[in-house]
Amino acid sequence: MGAGTGNCPGYPTFVAGGRVAPEGVPGPEQVPDPELVERATRRQFTAKYKLEILQKADACTGLGEVGELLRREGLYTSHLTYWRKQRKDGALKELGQSRGRKPADKRDGEIAQLKRKLDHAEAELVKARRVISIQGKCAARRSVVFPAQPGRTRRRFLGPMALPGSER
Repeated sequence: MGAGTGNCPGYPTFVAGGRVAPEGVPGPEQVPDPELVERATRRQFTAKYKLEILQKADACTGLGEVGELLRREGLYTSHLTYWRKQRKDGALKELGQSRGRKPADKRDGEIAQLKRKLDHAEAELVKARRVISIQGKCAARRSVVFPAQPGRTRRRFLGPMALPGSER
């Protein structure tokens, strides 16, 4: 058998589509597509990690120890510079905290809801008292009390626009 048949060790193996994968390299379904470019993601460092690296860098006293630390961690001197400035400004304390709104206490929500209900009920009570007073005034205007016999009173309806003391 000749080269390229896949049976001879050390020779490239021909695969479907004309692509060549050397011996020991994954097959065509595992070869990454060169047309697709992987998108880089920005690294994010926690405040705890930053403080640990700064402590290690500050503890370095020998020649080249800081550079060795940076190479081992995959960092740059600009990281140390920026993180030292953050530490001096006190920003690393705040970086350790979660971002966004503080979680609301359930009791605060319940209190706000109960206050809204109370305000609504008080407004309804004021409306009901107004309606009752208006109804009482209208009832007083509609009926006039005439004494029919001594000791007894008789009510007589004079109409919707009657004023107390007027007769028909």
